[in-house]
Amino acid sequence: MFAHIMKLVPGGQGLGVLEDGKKAFVWNALPGEKVEFNITKDKRSYCEGIAYHVFNCSEHRIMPKDKCFLATSPWQIMDYAYELEQKRELVRECFLQNHILIEPEPTKTDNKDFFYRNKMEYSLYWNNDDGKIYPAFHERGTHRKVPIEQSSIERPEIWAKASEIIAKLNAEHAEARKYQSLLIRCDQQGNTSGDLFVNGQPHPTMANLTDKLCGQEYSYSPNGFFQINLPVYEMVLDHIKQHISTNKVLDLYSGVGSIGLTVARDKELTLVEVNGAAYEEMQKNAEGTNAKCILAKSEDVTEYIAPDQTVILDPPRAGCDAKLIEKLNEIKPKSIIYLSCNPITQARDIAMLQENYAIKEITPYNFFPRTPHIESLAILVRK
Repeated sequence: MFAHIMKLVPGGQGLGVLEDGKKAFVWNALPGEKVEFNITKDKRSYCEGIAYHVFNCSEHRIMPKDKCFLATSPWQIMDYAYELEQKRELVRECFLQNHILIEPEPTKTDNKDFFYRNKMEYSLYWNNDDGKIYPAFHERGTHRKVPIEQSSIERPEIWAKASEIIAKLNAEHAEARKYQSLLIRCDQQGNTSGDLFVNGQPHPTMANLTDKLCGQEYSYSPNGFFQINLPVYEMVLDHIKQHISTNKVLDLYSGVGSIGLTVARDKELTLVEVNGAAYEEMQKNAEGTNAKCILAKSEDVTEYIAPDQTVILDPPRAGCDAKLIEKLNEIKPKSIIYLSCNPITQARDIAMLQENYAIKEITPYNFFPRTPHIESLAILVRK
């Protein structure tokens, strides 16, 4: 199957159109290229696939660092400056689709595009030929495991620890089918924590790690929610802190509290989180402060929203609940700071706030280099 690639889409694939008018979403394809690809999913109005031959390579195409790049970081195929440019363009397009015409700021980065992830989960692959276990990822678009010999997006300490654990399994003649996966996390000092997940068994309790963000120390579980790329996260926190203009701050979807407790520790701060484990970590992190910690869904505690307040939003990929957006429009807090891992739902939510809020700026951050994932920070001020 052949396709001429017109542009990249928010999912990360190149978009082309087949002769019959069907859309094709193709991995390993860049704008301007003609590619030959295998179909991995075929629907009536579109298909998905992976290019295996490129006839006219883009000037931005480079050689991937890893053989497993399609499974872990499919944007290894482009130069880094082009990646940053494309992420800015994708954020702009997400807002345009919601009838918001805005030019995002240039994508922010710490210019470290490999060996940045502080958490990795590997599948385990059993090689029948040599009777050994290998770390593996799932081939994109399939459930098939692909064994790997090198991966360059996680910190080297993680790969070294995973290799050590798998070597021990092989020395014990263990079987891969016994295990669901292997999770390893490390802190900024390179200390690792993690364990094997055994099929049919509860997840093991792993030793907590600690890290400093903008001088404040946080404790978190390797299996819990904490940012994957801490140096870039600190850049975001510094950015957010510059826009805290009220004494009252409400931090919704707050996880272990790392945003609110970093940018508004000295304010009248309220933190809301629904996950029990993250809430417990938040309470520990808030010790010695006057922060109020609440265990609840963010949309169920809208009584805490006030007009003389800055509201921080950092929702999951699905975005904010409609009930919360409705309450923000009703109460109209002074400013809203919205950090999102999904610009599509962020743009949708902000479109519903436009009547009462002006967009001061939209800034993409490259938390996940060499992947299509984008973190987007929006600063909204009450009209």
